[in-house]
Amino acid sequence: MNEEETLPLVLATIPRDIPGVDEIEILVVDDGSTDDTVEVARRLGVRHFVHHARNMGLARSFRDGVDYALRHGADIVVNTDGDNQYPQERIGDLVMPVVLGDADIVIADRQTGTIEHFSPLKKALQKVGSEVVNFAAGTDLPDAASGFRAYSRGALLRLNVVTQFSYCMETIIQAGNKRLRIQSLPITTNAKTRESRLFSSMWQHIAKSGQAISRSYVMYKPHAVFLTLGLVFAVGAAVPFGRYAVLLATGTPGQHLQSIVLGATSMVGVLLSFALLVLADLQRTNRVLLEDTLERLKEVQYGTTAAPAGSAAAENRRPSGRNRPGSVDRAAPVDLTAPIDRAAAVERARPVGSSDPGLADVPAAVQ
Repeated sequence: MNEEETLPLVLATIPRDIPGVDEIEILVVDDGSTDDTVEVARRLGVRHFVHHARNMGLARSFRDGVDYALRHGADIVVNTDGDNQYPQERIGDLVMPVVLGDADIVIADRQTGTIEHFSPLKKALQKVGSEVVNFAAGTDLPDAASGFRAYSRGALLRLNVVTQFSYCMETIIQAGNKRLRIQSLPITTNAKTRESRLFSSMWQHIAKSGQAISRSYVMYKPHAVFLTLGLVFAVGAAVPFGRYAVLLATGTPGQHLQSIVLGATSMVGVLLSFALLVLADLQRTNRVLLEDTLERLKEVQYGTTAAPAGSAAAENRRPSGRNRPGSVDRAAPVDLTAPIDRAAAVERARPVGSSDPGLADVPAAVQ
Protein backbone atom coordinates (compact mmCIF):
# COMPACT_ATOMS: atom_id res chain seq x y z
CA MET A 1 0.00 0.00 0.00
CA ASN A 2 1.31 3.43 -1.03
CA GLU A 3 4.71 2.28 -2.29
CA GLU A 4 5.11 4.58 -5.29
CA GLU A 5 8.55 5.75 -4.14
CA THR A 6 10.14 2.36 -3.39
CA LEU A 7 8.30 0.18 -5.92
CA PRO A 8 10.67 1.08 -8.82
CA LEU A 9 13.60 -0.19 -6.72
CA VAL A 10 11.77 -3.44 -6.03
CA LEU A 11 10.82 -4.04 -9.65
CA ALA A 12 14.30 -3.16 -10.92
CA THR A 13 15.94 -5.83 -8.75
CA ILE A 14 13.57 -8.70 -9.54
CA PRO A 15 15.49 -11.14 -11.79
CA ARG A 16 14.12 -11.69 -15.31
CA ASP A 17 15.77 -15.06 -15.77
CA ILE A 18 16.11 -17.95 -13.29
CA PRO A 19 17.57 -21.38 -14.15
CA GLY A 20 14.85 -24.01 -14.25
CA VAL A 21 12.06 -21.44 -14.57
CA ASP A 22 10.39 -20.99 -17.93
CA GLU A 23 8.82 -17.60 -17.39
CA ILE A 24 8.64 -14.92 -14.70
CA GLU A 25 5.68 -12.62 -14.14
CA ILE A 26 5.12 -9.93 -11.48
CA LEU A 27 1.88 -9.51 -9.57
CA VAL A 28 1.25 -6.33 -7.56
CA VAL A 29 -1.32 -6.53 -4.74
CA ASP A 30 -2.78 -3.05 -4.34
CA ASP A 31 -4.11 -3.04 -0.78
CA GLY A 32 -6.13 0.16 -0.97
CA SER A 33 -3.33 2.48 -2.12
CA THR A 34 -4.18 6.18 -2.28
CA ASP A 35 -1.06 7.25 -4.17
CA ASP A 36 0.21 6.39 -7.68
CA THR A 37 1.48 2.90 -6.83
CA VAL A 38 -0.59 1.19 -9.52
CA GLU A 39 0.25 3.79 -12.18
CA VAL A 40 3.96 3.49 -11.40
CA ALA A 41 3.75 -0.31 -11.66
CA ARG A 42 1.96 -0.10 -15.02
CA ARG A 43 4.54 2.31 -16.41
CA LEU A 44 7.24 -0.17 -15.37
CA GLY A 45 5.59 -3.01 -17.28
CA VAL A 46 3.59 -4.86 -14.61
CA ARG A 47 0.56 -6.60 -16.17
CA HIS A 48 -0.99 -8.42 -13.22
CA PHE A 49 -2.80 -6.67 -10.36
CA VAL A 50 -5.07 -7.49 -7.45
CA HIS A 51 -6.99 -4.45 -6.25
CA HIS A 52 -8.58 -3.80 -2.86
CA ALA A 53 -10.95 -0.86 -2.58
CA ARG A 54 -9.79 -0.34 1.01
CA ASN A 55 -6.92 -1.61 3.14
CA MET A 56 -7.63 -5.28 3.96
CA GLY A 57 -4.40 -6.17 5.75
CA LEU A 58 -1.41 -8.39 5.06
CA ALA A 59 -3.14 -11.76 5.47
CA ARG A 60 -5.98 -10.93 3.07
CA SER A 61 -3.54 -9.47 0.55
CA PHE A 62 -1.45 -12.62 0.65
CA ARG A 63 -4.51 -14.85 0.29
CA ASP A 64 -5.90 -12.90 -2.66
CA GLY A 65 -2.50 -12.75 -4.34
CA VAL A 66 -2.07 -16.51 -4.00
CA ASP A 67 -5.57 -17.09 -5.38
CA TYR A 68 -4.78 -14.96 -8.43
CA ALA A 69 -1.44 -16.69 -8.99
CA LEU A 70 -2.88 -20.20 -8.72
CA ARG A 71 -5.80 -19.35 -11.00
CA HIS A 72 -3.30 -18.26 -13.64
CA GLY A 73 -1.21 -21.41 -13.39
CA ALA A 74 1.75 -20.37 -11.21
CA ASP A 75 4.03 -23.25 -10.20
CA ILE A 76 6.00 -21.21 -7.65
CA VAL A 77 4.92 -18.07 -5.81
CA VAL A 78 7.46 -15.69 -4.29
CA ASN A 79 6.29 -13.07 -1.82
CA THR A 80 8.23 -9.86 -1.20
CA ASP A 81 7.42 -6.40 0.16
CA GLY A 82 6.98 -3.16 -1.71
CA ASP A 83 9.16 -1.18 0.72
CA ASN A 84 12.33 -2.79 -0.72
CA GLN A 85 13.45 -4.23 2.61
CA TYR A 86 14.26 -7.57 0.96
CA PRO A 87 16.98 -8.21 -1.67
CA GLN A 88 14.92 -9.26 -4.68
CA GLU A 89 18.09 -10.24 -6.53
CA ARG A 90 18.19 -13.30 -4.23
CA ILE A 91 14.88 -14.63 -5.58
CA GLY A 92 16.79 -17.11 -7.76
CA ASP A 93 18.47 -18.56 -4.67
CA LEU A 94 15.18 -18.52 -2.80
CA VAL A 95 13.27 -20.58 -5.36
CA MET A 96 16.02 -23.01 -6.26
CA PRO A 97 15.22 -25.61 -3.53
CA VAL A 98 11.60 -25.56 -4.74
CA VAL A 99 12.64 -25.85 -8.40
CA LEU A 100 14.86 -28.82 -7.58
CA GLY A 101 12.10 -30.48 -5.55
CA ASP A 102 14.08 -30.31 -2.28
CA ALA A 103 11.65 -28.03 -0.41
CA ASP A 104 8.00 -27.00 -0.41
CA ILE A 105 8.62 -23.64 1.27
CA VAL A 106 11.79 -21.55 1.53
CA ILE A 107 11.89 -18.69 4.06
CA ALA A 108 14.57 -16.02 4.00
CA ASP A 109 16.51 -15.53 7.24
CA ARG A 110 17.01 -11.80 7.74
CA GLN A 111 19.65 -12.52 10.42
CA THR A 112 17.80 -10.10 12.71
CA GLY A 113 20.69 -9.97 15.17
CA THR A 114 22.71 -8.02 12.60
CA ILE A 115 20.03 -5.50 11.51
CA GLU A 116 21.23 -2.09 12.68
CA HIS A 117 17.88 -0.34 13.05
CA PHE A 118 16.49 -3.13 15.28
CA SER A 119 16.73 -2.27 18.97
CA PRO A 120 18.17 -4.88 21.39
CA LEU A 121 14.66 -5.49 22.73
CA LYS A 122 13.27 -6.06 19.23
CA LYS A 123 16.11 -8.43 18.37
CA ALA A 124 15.42 -10.42 21.54
CA LEU A 125 11.67 -10.52 20.85
CA GLN A 126 12.29 -11.66 17.28
CA LYS A 127 14.38 -14.56 18.60
CA VAL A 128 11.83 -15.49 21.27
CA GLY A 129 8.99 -15.28 18.75
CA SER A 130 10.79 -17.62 16.34
CA GLU A 131 11.42 -20.10 19.16
CA VAL A 132 7.73 -20.07 20.11
CA VAL A 133 6.68 -20.66 16.49
CA ASN A 134 9.24 -23.45 16.13
CA PHE A 135 7.86 -25.10 19.26
CA ALA A 136 4.31 -24.90 17.93
CA ALA A 137 5.26 -26.06 14.42
CA GLY A 138 7.98 -28.59 15.20
CA THR A 139 10.41 -26.70 12.96
CA ASP A 140 13.86 -25.12 13.37
CA LEU A 141 13.67 -21.77 11.59
CA PRO A 142 15.87 -18.84 12.64
CA ASP A 143 13.47 -16.14 11.37
CA ALA A 144 9.81 -17.15 11.50
CA ALA A 145 8.54 -13.59 10.95
CA SER A 146 10.26 -13.08 7.61
CA GLY A 147 7.87 -12.35 4.75
CA PHE A 148 10.37 -13.03 1.96
CA ARG A 149 9.33 -16.54 0.95
CA ALA A 150 8.92 -18.99 -1.91
CA TYR A 151 6.05 -21.47 -1.99
CA SER A 152 5.49 -24.43 -4.27
CA ARG A 153 2.09 -24.88 -5.87
CA GLY A 154 1.50 -28.03 -3.85
CA ALA A 155 2.24 -26.24 -0.57
CA LEU A 156 -0.20 -23.43 -1.37
CA LEU A 157 -2.94 -25.93 -2.16
CA ARG A 158 -2.54 -27.38 1.36
CA LEU A 159 -2.27 -24.11 3.30
CA ASN A 160 -5.32 -22.13 4.43
CA VAL A 161 -4.93 -18.63 5.83
CA VAL A 162 -7.67 -17.81 8.35
CA THR A 163 -6.09 -15.04 10.42
CA GLN A 164 -6.80 -11.39 9.68
CA PHE A 165 -3.43 -10.01 10.84
CA SER A 166 -0.36 -11.71 9.41
CA TYR A 167 -0.03 -15.02 7.62
CA CYS A 168 3.67 -15.51 8.49
CA MET A 169 3.31 -17.37 11.79
CA GLU A 170 0.13 -19.22 10.86
CA THR A 171 1.46 -20.68 7.61
CA ILE A 172 4.61 -21.97 9.35
CA ILE A 173 2.58 -23.72 12.06
CA GLN A 174 0.28 -25.22 9.44
CA ALA A 175 3.17 -26.29 7.22
CA GLY A 176 5.06 -27.83 10.13
CA ASN A 177 2.07 -29.83 11.33
CA LYS A 178 1.29 -30.93 7.76
CA ARG A 179 4.88 -32.17 7.38
CA LEU A 180 5.75 -29.85 4.52
CA ARG A 181 9.47 -29.45 3.82
CA ILE A 182 10.68 -26.00 4.92
CA GLN A 183 14.15 -24.58 4.33
CA SER A 184 15.80 -21.32 5.37
CA LEU A 185 18.04 -19.05 3.28
CA PRO A 186 20.29 -16.44 4.99
CA ILE A 187 20.04 -12.98 3.41
CA THR A 188 21.09 -9.42 4.14
CA THR A 189 18.23 -6.93 4.17
CA ASN A 190 18.33 -3.56 2.45
CA ALA A 191 18.43 -0.24 4.26
CA LYS A 192 15.23 0.83 6.01
CA THR A 193 13.01 3.03 3.84
CA ARG A 194 10.02 3.67 6.14
CA GLU A 195 8.34 2.62 9.37
CA SER A 196 6.18 -0.51 9.35
CA ARG A 197 2.50 0.00 8.53
CA LEU A 198 1.49 -3.47 9.68
CA PHE A 199 1.09 -2.42 13.31
CA SER A 200 0.99 0.82 15.29
CA SER A 201 3.40 -0.34 18.00
CA MET A 202 5.68 -3.24 18.82
CA TRP A 203 3.37 -4.34 21.64
CA GLN A 204 0.38 -4.50 19.32
CA HIS A 205 2.45 -6.70 17.02
CA ILE A 206 3.36 -8.98 19.94
CA ALA A 207 -0.26 -9.23 21.09
CA LYS A 208 -1.67 -10.03 17.65
CA SER A 209 1.14 -12.43 16.77
CA GLY A 210 0.64 -14.21 20.11
CA GLN A 211 -3.06 -14.51 19.40
CA ALA A 212 -2.43 -16.01 15.96
CA ILE A 213 0.16 -18.46 17.32
CA SER A 214 -2.10 -19.55 20.19
CA ARG A 215 -5.08 -20.12 17.88
CA SER A 216 -3.02 -22.17 15.45
CA TYR A 217 -1.41 -24.21 18.24
CA VAL A 218 -4.77 -25.08 19.81
CA MET A 219 -6.10 -25.95 16.35
CA TYR A 220 -3.35 -28.49 15.64
CA LYS A 221 -2.40 -29.69 19.14
CA PRO A 222 -5.51 -29.61 21.35
CA HIS A 223 -4.32 -32.59 23.39
CA ALA A 224 -1.21 -30.76 24.57
CA VAL A 225 -3.25 -27.70 25.56
CA PHE A 226 -6.20 -29.25 27.35
CA LEU A 227 -4.32 -32.15 28.97
CA THR A 228 -1.87 -29.67 30.46
CA LEU A 229 -4.72 -27.44 31.60
CA GLY A 230 -6.53 -30.42 33.13
CA LEU A 231 -3.41 -31.53 35.01
CA VAL A 232 -2.89 -28.01 36.39
CA PHE A 233 -6.46 -27.96 37.70
CA ALA A 234 -6.02 -31.49 39.08
CA VAL A 235 -3.01 -30.38 41.11
CA GLY A 236 -5.02 -27.34 42.21
CA ALA A 237 -7.74 -29.69 43.47
CA ALA A 238 -5.37 -32.16 45.15
CA VAL A 239 -3.69 -29.54 47.34
CA PRO A 240 -6.81 -28.18 49.16
CA PHE A 241 -8.40 -31.65 49.36
CA GLY A 242 -5.16 -32.99 50.84
CA ARG A 243 -5.10 -30.15 53.33
CA TYR A 244 -8.70 -30.86 54.28
CA ALA A 245 -7.92 -34.57 54.77
CA VAL A 246 -4.94 -33.78 57.02
CA LEU A 247 -6.93 -31.33 59.11
CA LEU A 248 -9.78 -33.82 59.41
CA ALA A 249 -7.42 -36.64 60.43
CA THR A 250 -5.69 -34.56 63.10
CA GLY A 251 -9.00 -33.40 64.55
CA THR A 252 -8.37 -29.72 63.95
CA PRO A 253 -11.56 -27.84 64.87
CA GLY A 254 -13.51 -26.01 62.16
CA GLN A 255 -15.37 -26.94 58.97
CA HIS A 256 -12.53 -25.81 56.66
CA LEU A 257 -15.00 -24.86 53.95
CA GLN A 258 -12.42 -22.82 52.06
CA SER A 259 -10.46 -25.98 51.23
CA ILE A 260 -13.58 -27.79 50.08
CA VAL A 261 -14.73 -24.84 47.92
CA LEU A 262 -11.29 -24.37 46.33
CA GLY A 263 -10.89 -28.11 45.70
CA ALA A 264 -14.40 -28.42 44.22
CA THR A 265 -13.81 -25.41 41.96
CA SER A 266 -10.58 -26.92 40.70
CA MET A 267 -12.33 -30.25 40.04
CA VAL A 268 -14.87 -28.40 37.90
CA GLY A 269 -11.91 -26.98 35.96
CA VAL A 270 -10.58 -30.53 35.46
CA LEU A 271 -13.91 -31.75 34.12
CA LEU A 272 -14.27 -28.76 31.81
CA SER A 273 -10.72 -29.24 30.48
CA PHE A 274 -11.32 -32.86 29.59
CA ALA A 275 -14.74 -32.05 28.12
CA LEU A 276 -13.12 -29.37 25.93
CA LEU A 277 -10.44 -31.90 24.99
CA VAL A 278 -13.06 -34.30 23.68
CA LEU A 279 -14.79 -31.53 21.71
CA ALA A 280 -11.48 -30.22 20.35
CA ASP A 281 -10.47 -33.71 19.26
CA LEU A 282 -13.75 -34.12 17.39
CA GLN A 283 -13.28 -30.72 15.77
CA ARG A 284 -9.72 -31.66 14.86
CA THR A 285 -10.99 -34.76 13.08
CA ASN A 286 -13.59 -32.70 11.21
CA ARG A 287 -10.95 -30.09 10.32
CA VAL A 288 -8.67 -32.73 8.83
CA LEU A 289 -11.51 -34.08 6.71
CA LEU A 290 -12.57 -30.58 5.63
CA GLU A 291 -9.01 -29.59 4.74
CA ASP A 292 -8.65 -32.74 2.66
CA THR A 293 -11.89 -31.89 0.85
CA LEU A 294 -10.79 -28.27 0.39
CA GLU A 295 -7.47 -29.39 -1.05
CA ARG A 296 -9.26 -31.57 -3.60
CA LEU A 297 -11.56 -28.68 -4.49
CA LYS A 298 -8.54 -26.45 -5.01
CA GLU A 299 -7.02 -29.05 -7.32
CA VAL A 300 -10.21 -29.01 -9.37
CA GLN A 301 -10.36 -25.20 -9.38
CA TYR A 302 -6.68 -24.44 -9.96
CA GLY A 303 -5.38 -27.63 -11.54
CA THR A 304 -3.19 -30.37 -10.14
CA THR A 305 0.27 -29.80 -8.70
CA ALA A 306 2.97 -29.29 -11.31
CA ALA A 307 5.82 -31.80 -11.44
CA PRO A 308 9.30 -30.72 -10.27
CA ALA A 309 11.54 -29.24 -12.94
CA GLY A 310 13.78 -31.75 -14.64
CA SER A 311 11.54 -34.76 -14.02
CA ALA A 312 9.97 -36.82 -16.78
CA ALA A 313 6.52 -35.71 -15.69
CA ALA A 314 7.59 -32.10 -15.93
CA GLU A 315 8.63 -32.52 -19.54
CA ASN A 316 5.14 -33.75 -20.47
CA ARG A 317 3.08 -31.29 -18.43
CA ARG A 318 0.77 -28.82 -20.08
CA PRO A 319 1.87 -25.19 -20.50
CA SER A 320 1.65 -22.95 -17.43
CA GLY A 321 -1.74 -21.30 -17.08
CA ARG A 322 -3.52 -24.03 -19.11
CA ASN A 323 -3.69 -26.85 -16.63
CA ARG A 324 -7.17 -26.10 -15.38
CA PRO A 325 -9.82 -28.60 -16.45
CA GLY A 326 -12.04 -27.33 -19.20
CA SER A 327 -15.81 -27.66 -19.35
CA VAL A 328 -17.42 -30.62 -21.10
CA ASP A 329 -20.12 -30.11 -23.71
CA ARG A 330 -22.81 -32.75 -23.14
CA ALA A 331 -25.53 -31.02 -25.14
CA ALA A 332 -25.72 -33.49 -28.06
CA PRO A 333 -24.98 -37.22 -28.46
CA VAL A 334 -22.20 -38.35 -30.77
CA ASP A 335 -23.23 -39.92 -34.10
CA LEU A 336 -20.56 -42.56 -34.73
CA THR A 337 -21.75 -43.12 -38.34
CA ALA A 338 -21.38 -39.49 -39.42
CA PRO A 339 -18.25 -38.25 -41.25
CA ILE A 340 -15.63 -36.72 -38.96
CA ASP A 341 -14.99 -33.00 -39.33
CA ARG A 342 -11.40 -32.90 -38.04
CA ALA A 343 -11.17 -29.09 -37.78
CA ALA A 344 -14.39 -28.91 -35.76
CA ALA A 345 -13.25 -31.79 -33.57
CA VAL A 346 -9.97 -30.04 -32.76
CA GLU A 347 -11.84 -26.84 -31.95
CA ARG A 348 -14.23 -28.67 -29.61
CA ALA A 349 -11.34 -30.40 -27.88
CA ARG A 350 -9.58 -27.12 -27.10
CA PRO A 351 -9.94 -26.33 -23.32
CA VAL A 352 -12.13 -23.40 -22.43
CA GLY A 353 -9.98 -20.34 -21.76
CA SER A 354 -6.93 -21.79 -23.53
CA SER A 355 -6.25 -18.38 -25.01
CA ASP A 356 -5.58 -17.06 -21.50
CA PRO A 357 -1.86 -16.24 -21.45
CA GLY A 358 -1.75 -17.29 -17.80
CA LEU A 359 0.61 -16.23 -15.07
CA ALA A 360 4.12 -17.50 -15.41
CA ASP A 361 5.98 -19.85 -13.17
CA VAL A 362 7.32 -17.41 -10.57
CA PRO A 363 5.13 -14.38 -9.87
CA ALA A 364 6.38 -12.03 -7.15
CA ALA A 365 3.45 -10.75 -5.08
CA VAL A 366 4.49 -7.21 -4.14
CA GLN A 367 2.53 -5.80 -1.23
